[in-house]
Amino acid sequence: MTNKITFYKLLEYIKPFKGTFLLGMIFLFLSSIASLLFPWLVGQLVDQTNQNTSNINQIAVMLFALFTAQAFFSYFRIVLFVNVTSKALEKLRSDSFKKLITLPISFYSERRIGELCSRIASDIELLKNTFTSDLAQFLRQIILIFGGIGLLAITSIQLTLFMLCTLPIVVIMAIIFGRKLRKYSKDVQDIVAESNTIVEESLQAIHTIKTLTSEFFQISRYNSKVKKVATMSIRVGKLKALFASFIILGIFGSIVAVIWFGTSLIQNNNMSIGELFAFVLYSVFIAASIGGIAELYASLQKAIGATEKLLNIQNEKSEKIINIQHKEIKGGIEFKKINFSYPSRKRNKIINNMSLKIKNGDQVGIVGTSGCGKTTITKLLLRLHDVCDGEILIDNQNISNFSLFDLRRQIGIVPQDVILFAASIRENLLYANRDASEADIISAAKKANAHDFILNFEDGYNTLVGERGIELSGGQRQRIAIARAILQNPKIVIFDEATSSLDSKSEELIQESMKNLLKDRTSIIISHRFSTIQHVKNIFVISNGEIIQSGSHKELMNKEGHYKELASFQF
Repeated sequence: MTNKITFYKLLEYIKPFKGTFLLGMIFLFLSSIASLLFPWLVGQLVDQTNQNTSNINQIAVMLFALFTAQAFFSYFRIVLFVNVTSKALEKLRSDSFKKLITLPISFYSERRIGELCSRIASDIELLKNTFTSDLAQFLRQIILIFGGIGLLAITSIQLTLFMLCTLPIVVIMAIIFGRKLRKYSKDVQDIVAESNTIVEESLQAIHTIKTLTSEFFQISRYNSKVKKVATMSIRVGKLKALFASFIILGIFGSIVAVIWFGTSLIQNNNMSIGELFAFVLYSVFIAASIGGIAELYASLQKAIGATEKLLNIQNEKSEKIINIQHKEIKGGIEFKKINFSYPSRKRNKIINNMSLKIKNGDQVGIVGTSGCGKTTITKLLLRLHDVCDGEILIDNQNISNFSLFDLRRQIGIVPQDVILFAASIRENLLYANRDASEADIISAAKKANAHDFILNFEDGYNTLVGERGIELSGGQRQRIAIARAILQNPKIVIFDEATSSLDSKSEELIQESMKNLLKDRTSIIISHRFSTIQHVKNIFVISNGEIIQSGSHKELMNKEGHYKELASFQF
């Protein structure tokens, strides 16, 4: 995305509030005009030295009225631009989060979460000052420069031409420095995003870091990034300082030259002292505006450069998620010669020409060694990824014919690693069904054997579970996940290694909870533990993405093969 396109895309967020923005521009214009009148009135006041006192008083009153008007204009200019900016950034934040939350899983397999968090937080915050004050000030300085030059020409065309000889040099240098500052500022934001990623990952995995005594390694990684940030920031600071020095030298040199030339015009009676005074004031205004516009231009370039990657994310293709249910699923599943490789590992085929059929209401098991493709099957069924070849049918219809909402709303999953939100138990359960009543919540918790341990907590269902549910044990998290699935009331249920990391007592409770959830539903139980799948109707044995055996537990144990080999290690 080019710099110009990024800027236009940012302006799209101001477009809905163009009425307020244009009103702010009017007050900005009036404020600028008031500023331009000030040197003229001061020049008139200087020329009244030997004139009537009433004229002096009249000009003084006009100056006071001018200051009052400028204060009035400035107040409304700032208020209006703040309103526009706040609403525009609200829309940008909302759009950015909506985009991120609706992007497919394949997008996240190639991105780091910490960097994305930095983009939506730091980069958008950088735009706040840009649209609140910098953009308005940038436009104001342009008005002051061109308006000031016009008034200078009226005052003295000779002196104006003399002063303008230095202007092109300053403008060219401002553009050159502005471009360099944009590049360096963009680099700084990228490194800041990387450092934020380290913080995010470290805090999420704080238990792992401490158990592996990796604190100093993480500190070293973070320090390396912040050192780069400091180095780049110092480089940006030196560039700004060099530019400021050039501006000071060029501007004040020009003012001294103007005074010198103007003095000679006074001696030749081509200019009055008041006119020279007004001219010098206008020159100072223009000089300050040129110096300020360079800084503001650099700030605008910095904001545009920093938000470029954030806006690029909006070009990514989202999943089509509509919160309306159209089709009811009964639960019949069929995989027809499907092949699949993850987008990031296209040469590594995870599912290889797989075909299987599960009748409506059947309970089946899927077993196999780690990495054979068991969990991938559930991801394909939920359309977290789409198959490369073949098709997946539900109720004899290709799953692509169902909306993602229809499909995922009616497929419940209890994973091995249960992720709970840092909220209360009640709120975590309501994620499955926002309309569930208190009676529904308690009923689901009882069926999942979770009600008793929840009541043992001091705050009951209002107990906060901590980040990712860390305040609960593995078995408790699993039972919360089962209760959540019961509240969801899906037609198809998937248990993905739901008991693999639990002790025997917890496994017994989970299996009892599973019976309540699996009743009258099509069920897929993925498990390393053969005790969990002994009683299912059919078991599919997977190796290297292919089904190599199928049958009941008894049938598979009565013949030599992969299943019996795997079972022998446990039994």
